[in-house]
Amino acid sequence: MPYVQVGRTRIHFVEQGPSLASHLSPIVFIHGAGGSHQVWLQQLKSLGRRRKAIAVDLPGHGDSNGSGADRIEAYRDIVKGCIAALGLDRIVMVGHSMGGAITQSIALAYPELLAAIVLVGSGVRLRVQPQILAGLRDDAGRAVDLIIKLVHAPGTPAEVLKQDADAMLRISIPVIEGDLLACDAFDLMEQVKAVSIPALVICGTDDLVTPPKYAEYLHSQINGSQLQLVPAASHMVMMEQPDEVNRGIEAFLDRLGC
Repeated sequence: MPYVQVGRTRIHFVEQGPSLASHLSPIVFIHGAGGSHQVWLQQLKSLGRRRKAIAVDLPGHGDSNGSGADRIEAYRDIVKGCIAALGLDRIVMVGHSMGGAITQSIALAYPELLAAIVLVGSGVRLRVQPQILAGLRDDAGRAVDLIIKLVHAPGTPAEVLKQDADAMLRISIPVIEGDLLACDAFDLMEQVKAVSIPALVICGTDDLVTPPKYAEYLHSQINGSQLQLVPAASHMVMMEQPDEVNRGIEAFLDRLGC
C-alpha cells in the first residue's frame, strides 16, 4: 500500500489515473469525520480516467497511523504536508463534510496550492449535536448508529448501515471524537468571503447533516462559485448519486480548463 511520511505520521493514499505529466490538474479527495478514502471509490474510478486522482486517509483513519486531531487547522497542515510529499502542485481539492472544512481552510491559508476546490456536503459551520458527542463517551455503538442513520438517505438497506457503522467503529473512538470536536469548533462565517479559488458547491437535497441552505450560503459567499443540488441524495451524496456528482465535477473542471 502506498504511503507518504508527514512528520511522524504515515499517510496512506490510493491513486488512479495517468501520470502527473497529464496537462490536467491532479485531483485530491479528502474524506469527512470518521471516514476514509473508501467514500471516494466511485470518484476515483470515474475522474481518474483523464487525470491523476488521489484519495488520502487522514491520520488515525483508514490505513494511516497517528491519533487524529481535534482542530481543522491541524488536519489542514497535515494535508498540506501530504501534498508536498506527493510532489503535487496546483491541485483540485475535493472535500466532503469535515474534508470540506479542511479544503476551505487550505483555500484561505495556502491558495497557491490550488487550481480549484469542490465542497461536498459541507458548510462554513459544522455544529455537532451535543447528544452525539456525549453519546460517544457513554455508548459509542449507539452514537455511531445515530451518525450513520443521519448521514444516509431514508430507506438505505439495513446491511449497508451496519457495514458503514462497523467501518466507523474500526476507527478509534478518541479519533472520531476529535473529528467531531474539530467540526463543532469550525467557523468561517466571517472569513469565507475571502476564498478566491474557483469553487463548486455540491449538496444532496435530502441532506440532514449539512442541508441545502448550508450549500446555498457557501455559494452566496464565495465569489463566482457554482452550486449543484443533487436530487434524491443525502449527506453521502457522492456515494448515493455518484454519476451526478462525477458529471458535475467534470463539467466544472472542463469549464475552467484545468
